[in-house]
Amino acid sequence: MKKCILSEIYRVTHLKMPRFNDLDLEGENWKALTDIWTDSLWIINERDKSGKHSNFYHGNFVPQIARQLIQRFTKKWDFVLDMFLGSGTTAIECEELGRGIIWVDIKQELVDRAKELITSDKIEKEFILGNSGSKTTFNRIKAYLTLKNKSWANLVILHPPYHDIIKFSDKKEDLSNAQTNEDFLKKFKRVVENSRDLLKKDGYLAIIIGDKYTWGEWIPLGFQCMAEAQKTWLKLKSIIVKNMEGNRGKAGTWWIWRYRALNSDYYIFKHEYILIFKK
Repeated sequence: MKKCILSEIYRVTHLKMPRFNDLDLEGENWKALTDIWTDSLWIINERDKSGKHSNFYHGNFVPQIARQLIQRFTKKWDFVLDMFLGSGTTAIECEELGRGIIWVDIKQELVDRAKELITSDKIEKEFILGNSGSKTTFNRIKAYLTLKNKSWANLVILHPPYHDIIKFSDKKEDLSNAQTNEDFLKKFKRVVENSRDLLKKDGYLAIIIGDKYTWGEWIPLGFQCMAEAQKTWLKLKSIIVKNMEGNRGKAGTWWIWRYRALNSDYYIFKHEYILIFKK
């Protein structure tokens, strides 16, 4: 038994680097990769505000999530596709890590800001104004990849609205304007289908999503989105739980939320999910 264990340790520590990233795992170099998270619980006490990152846009996700996903599931010069542009978190990390970025949003002001924000000529970049679930947007992304002699994106990152918790625009195609939860999930599935068809075989797709609480009922939006993604024949690889310390909406009001919880029958939101799929 001891010999088998030693043999497995030797085999694991002498693997070559994975084909989907460029982490150096030769010999015992992997032991130095302490900044790469491999557990399914991510405790992030404070968002990274360095460089070009800012917290101006309500509902954006912490840069550390994008960084972990990009380092884990891409190599330098690979393409990352982000179908919900927002404040630019993913693009900023792509610029710093040397990945190409294709970025989609339905708000003109966010696309314009992205073009001003990401100015490096060392990476390939394309910012598209459009509906992430439409065939028109799909064709524009495909045309750009073809122009760059690429067939597919290597990683897709999706951080959609949590249905109607925050209204991001007045456009009917905006997922935050979906009339019902069922309508939201139907529109979200279209985005996943577009993303899947733009993703390379064995590529990865990540969904960053939380739940919502409406009319006294917890709506498991994260698991509902996970189920929609599974309907597209994507393979679920991991469910990561990320804590929500420093939530801007609850900043300075912890005691009020605690009193409300004690005086009622619910628990305070402290987490959201990072769902990892493989094509």
